[in-house]
Amino acid sequence: MTEAAPRLQRAFVAAYGSERGHEAAAEALGYAWEHWKRIVTMENPVGFLFRVGQSRTRPRKRLPLARMWSPAGGSREALIEPGLRNAMAELSESQRIAVVLVHGYAWTLREVAELTAVSVSTVQTHVDRALEKLRAALEVVDDE
Repeated sequence: MTEAAPRLQRAFVAAYGSERGHEAAAEALGYAWEHWKRIVTMENPVGFLFRVGQSRTRPRKRLPLARMWSPAGGSREALIEPGLRNAMAELSESQRIAVVLVHGYAWTLREVAELTAVSVSTVQTHVDRALEKLRAALEVVDDE
């Protein structure tokens, strides 16, 4: 399960932003520790723990964008397109998770599908739609 912790943190931060994402990961990993004998026998323990973290994290109002997508520590501004924060905030949770994990962390579509308990084609659809929305919001022209 040691290798699952960073993967869960990345997925939750992609979904909820830094503070709430780390909280959700801690909840999921705490649950895994308490129920290890049952978790270790599961076919997809990371996907199960992702659902646990989602259900055990208290819902909150939307985080201010500056806190949601700023670098760790918040002391320096990230070197990203300034409009990306607002554009990412407009994506659905599923689209944000898919595009961040696939394009930000180089996860395979299958890995994201297993984590989120959807089909590979659904993840591909989320990624495609997210990229389309991001390109439109950032006014990116595809020269192909």
